[in-house]
Amino acid sequence: MSQLDILLPFGLPPPDLAKDLLRQCKTPALAMLLARAKAPQTECFDPFARALPHETWLARKLLPGNLLPESSPPLADALMRLHGLQAESGTWFVLQPVHFHIARDHLVLTDLRQLALDETESRALFDAAQPLLEESGKTLVYGDASTWFLQADDWQDLHTATPDAACGRNIDIWLPQGAQERAWRKLQNEVQMHWHMHEVNAAREARGARPVNSLWLWGGASLPQAAANGALPAPYTDVFKLSGWIEALGAAAGATNATNKRQDDCHAIDVVLAAPQRGLLLLDALLAPALATDWGSWLQELQMLEAAWFAPLLSALQGGRLQQMNLILSHNTGLAEFSVRKASLRKFWTKPGLNRLLP
Repeated sequence: MSQLDILLPFGLPPPDLAKDLLRQCKTPALAMLLARAKAPQTECFDPFARALPHETWLARKLLPGNLLPESSPPLADALMRLHGLQAESGTWFVLQPVHFHIARDHLVLTDLRQLALDETESRALFDAAQPLLEESGKTLVYGDASTWFLQADDWQDLHTATPDAACGRNIDIWLPQGAQERAWRKLQNEVQMHWHMHEVNAAREARGARPVNSLWLWGGASLPQAAANGALPAPYTDVFKLSGWIEALGAAAGATNATNKRQDDCHAIDVVLAAPQRGLLLLDALLAPALATDWGSWLQELQMLEAAWFAPLLSALQGGRLQQMNLILSHNTGLAEFSVRKASLRKFWTKPGLNRLLP
């Protein structure tokens, strides 16, 4: 049996705008799939949770052990391995250079995807920050331009939030919390001061780019405790369009195989031809516009997903090349899972529509 899970972060429109947005959607294939699926399984999430609903869903699927709901998924070690790094012991965090927007009376974390930090700039900022952190007994390791790693063995109980969970919000309640939160904020402030007049930021501001003015700490994992939790049975035989920390979790869970295709070179035909026994496809084009509350772009991206993905995958389901599809749609406080089989499409008395996406 060929089964495909399609994860669509922010595929659920915000409840207060849902009627207006769905009225403008021209997505007949998606409407067919949702209308003729089984009654959806839904879950509500705390609006102040430290991971978004789709991030929590992924962590449940791909991480062994019990996750602490008050912290971001413990994935630093998995992401390090994706970067060719190996941590044998200690507590490691993902550390990312970011831009805080200064609002009237608070700071707002902006979308990391929009920072466009290149390797030369990142290396220079890394070199400026490394001595400050190592003076405090911490180890800083470079992954790539947007992803560094920090070893802080005495911070294992620090509760952190994913960048996307905090994106666009007052950072006060999303900053790390715990016994060592003051130690982190002291280091964070020291780095911020050193970066304030750094030549990298001077050059970025001169060309109209956002300065890199802070760091975001998250994803803490303690080793070898993480390895001791054991591995889950491989949840997927094939994965498609995974990248970044999500790809790292897939690899750690043994979910990625040779048919795994990255963002730019994967198309619907690749998924169909792979005939995955248990496949996972991530379609995250709606994530950035939703975080930016740019609903015009959200509609445009949904329209492109309809043509590139929903229509051909519906055709594959109708033709029997896929036997089952599960669509997992979310927004910032909820998640709904729709399961549809070829036989479900024969319910001709059920008119295609997007009403199931209404609150």
